[in-house]
Amino acid sequence: MANELLQVWSDSPATSLVIWAVIAIIILYLGRKQAHQLFWTSGYSIYSTLRVWAFGVSKLEKRLTQRNHEVLLANGEKAAEKAIEREFTRINNIVKRDLSGYPSLHRQISESIENIESDYQKSTQVAPLPPAWGNVVETIASLPSSGDPTVVKILTNIKKAVDESHAQTLKAFKKSAAESHRLLSAMQPHWRNIDSKLNQVDEKINGLDQCSKNIDQQIADYAEILHKKDSALSALGSSALTQFFISGLVLIIAVLGGLINFQLIAMPMSEMVGGSSYIGSMKTSDIAALVIILIEIAMGLFLFESLRITGLFPIIGTMEDRMRRRMMVVTFILLTILATIEASLAYMRDLLALDREALQQSLVNVGAAGGIVEAQFRWIPSIGQMIMGFILPFALAFIAIPLESFIHSLRVVLGLVAIGLLRTLRLVLRMVGGFFKHLSKMMIYLFDIFIMLPLSIEQLVKSRQSDKSKSEQQKENVSVQKLG
Repeated sequence: MANELLQVWSDSPATSLVIWAVIAIIILYLGRKQAHQLFWTSGYSIYSTLRVWAFGVSKLEKRLTQRNHEVLLANGEKAAEKAIEREFTRINNIVKRDLSGYPSLHRQISESIENIESDYQKSTQVAPLPPAWGNVVETIASLPSSGDPTVVKILTNIKKAVDESHAQTLKAFKKSAAESHRLLSAMQPHWRNIDSKLNQVDEKINGLDQCSKNIDQQIADYAEILHKKDSALSALGSSALTQFFISGLVLIIAVLGGLINFQLIAMPMSEMVGGSSYIGSMKTSDIAALVIILIEIAMGLFLFESLRITGLFPIIGTMEDRMRRRMMVVTFILLTILATIEASLAYMRDLLALDREALQQSLVNVGAAGGIVEAQFRWIPSIGQMIMGFILPFALAFIAIPLESFIHSLRVVLGLVAIGLLRTLRLVLRMVGGFFKHLSKMMIYLFDIFIMLPLSIEQLVKSRQSDKSKSEQQKENVSVQKLG
């Protein structure tokens, strides 16, 4: 077909190709305006459509961003209110537990101070000094006796009496000083008691001061959240991402623990339910083991909801305290029963494994001595499996805490991911729209390249006509000036 077309105008393919090229150039030149309109309209319509889509995506992104901010602020406001409530509860407990005994403490300190004051007053009662007339007697005794025996005797007796009085006074003074020292040493326990009581008061006051500082910080954060500050939004966003990854890691660990728990009870459940029964493509024993594990997780959720540690089910948190306590006791008892059942299933699994091992040994004719040695320590894995079977249900019950954190943070994370995807889509739409707009211009320029020769001739003719019209206009202007 192509060869026939090349030989329409001439037997020479080159000549026919040149003729076809000339015809194509003429046709393209004649349809240049329509082709330009087609390229420009097509490119601009695609550009406008994509711009409208990008604008809609931008509006959706802004709305989703605003909604995500509202969710962040609501979660942050709720968490700040709980933190402030917890700090006030702590202060209330400190006041009830510690400061309620302050009157008794004050009475003990007052009694200790009174005892110290009484002992101090007693310690100041010292013995009196020797009387002043002793100096007079000594002066008299120093007078010359003139050799009179009567005077000498009198003076000697007076001096002796004064010496005895001085010795008694000195003895009484030493006794009084010793008593004062004893009283002062007895004051030491009172001082230590007062110091201990004052340290207790200082610790309690410091605890209240720390709680008040925490409340001030929590209220400041709460105020930033209420005023919707960017710093609060940034902190809440980073906190949500941190909670998401940490809780996700804990949930992965919990899933691995659940798999271990499943392996402990799957084999004995096949002996109880029947290993040949199937529900769909799964064994009935496997489904029964999974149901037991899921019931344990559900009991853990209800237990933590009853304790008001989590808030996944608000109806449980709003129950009366009496009903809530009953539900807590019932769920704990059910969880304990399930843990006991798992422990017994784990022991049954060990017995089944022992029977299979004995069967294999009998088939391969293994000596009896090795079996006796192994049976001596067979109780160790049995006890270990029973302990694991009893502890793992309680460990899986704690999945309620990271699950709540994961659910609350998942909404924020999904919002951030959706915002990122919408932002990327908006950028892609704008880039594709700009590409088609520039592509239409490139197609117009490329179209003009094919008809470059007639366009050049057209430009040359137009330029000559323009020069001719300018010369005629100048001649007219000159003639008008001459006539004027």
